Amino acid sequence: MLGQLAEYHTVINGQPILWLDIAAALFFFCAWFGYSDYADRQYHRRTNLMRTMDDMRKKWMQEMLLRENRVMDATLIGNLLRSIAFFASTTILILVGIITVLGTHNEEGLQLIRAIPFTVGSTAFMWEAKLLLLGIIFVYAFFKLTWSLRQYNYTCILVGATPHPNHIRNEHKEYALRVGDLIANAGRHFNMGLRAYYFGVATVAWFINGAFFIVMTTLVVYELFRREFRSHAVATLDGVEGI
Repeated sequence: MLGQLAEYHTVINGQPILWLDIAAALFFFCAWFGYSDYADRQYHRRTNLMRTMDDMRKKWMQEMLLRENRVMDATLIGNLLRSIAFFASTTILILVGIITVLGTHNEEGLQLIRAIPFTVGSTAFMWEAKLLLLGIIFVYAFFKLTWSLRQYNYTCILVGATPHPNHIRNEHKEYALRVGDLIANAGRHFNMGLRAYYFGVATVAWFINGAFFIVMTTLVVYELFRREFRSHAVATLDGVEGI
């Protein structure tokens, strides 16, 4: 049945484009942007992972302000930096791989994909379009992850500049809240970069066929929603926050 979908196509620049591929791409962008907008609007309306963790980050900085020894805080930030740096460096490797594939003969890549079961025939134009979309996704992820990384670096400086507990004044409480806001913003950008990884995995399904792409995109949105709004981790963290 999937093979019969090749009969339903239009022609762009002399290349046949499956209507299903066009519909799948439109569905993908609507799903990604729609979910991102939904998650942003629900940030203050319901219990969710991002808001809970942002509150805990601010509480962390308030507690840090009262500690004389801040080695533990610096170590924790260093651990966060390493995890983000791992994803950022992995993004570079993925981009290098995509560029390498784009530079090879299209027919070799198409033959490899056609060997996978349930694959619908694709043209060289669509092969390049799919690779280009995958590349754009990971370029976006790279910028989000590196911006998160830079903000955590700024946080390290601010933690180092935090006054001694014996010298704390009322305005220093506002200082701790602002540092907490900076870490929260870094966490949000890391979350957006990680979200791009999820949608990047869904895009790989497009190389097989458009229907599989739509199914994988739907599963990714469901999994993101479940983890950010209805997971056991959200319930646990919300309970901890109230203690």
